Amino acid sequence: MCDYSLSGMRSRLAVEGEELIVHKFPTQSIGLVSPPDLQPRAATSESGKANLWKRIMNFFGAGDFSEAPAVCVPPGARLMLKNIPDDLQRTWNVGKEETVLFLQTSMEANTYRDAIMFTNGCQIHLQELSEGIPVWVVSLGGDSVQTPEPAISIPSGPPAA
Repeated sequence: MCDYSLSGMRSRLAVEGEELIVHKFPTQSIGLVSPPDLQPRAATSESGKANLWKRIMNFFGAGDFSEAPAVCVPPGARLMLKNIPDDLQRTWNVGKEETVLFLQTSMEANTYRDAIMFTNGCQIHLQELSEGIPVWVVSLGGDSVQTPEPAISIPSGPPAA
């Protein structure tokens, strides 16, 4: 649902139909967040006015993003990736928009395990996604459409030709 590296952060479950975005967290791990949660919050002192340091940080666009919760997606959920960068389209042999299946590749501790599988069979860890890619939650799973059971181990990069 959420990689081990995000376990110490606030998190919540995704909602069907929700728009998310690929985001690099302070832990340097890649995950999903809701765009409104990335809006900087004006930090204030007890007097109700922003202290000088926070005003300077907000001025330079470095507001307080630490409260943006990671959005957890259950295995088997269907997502729509949009605006996939050209270099990644070529690497993975996919289009600009793709429907993917969300996977958890293992239960092993201290390893990245959140991944997606494209319809062409290419499987990648979320850590390989570029920050800023929009993601729509199409379904949280339990669809009536049968999906093939994904492989447990995933190769890095596109499938072998």
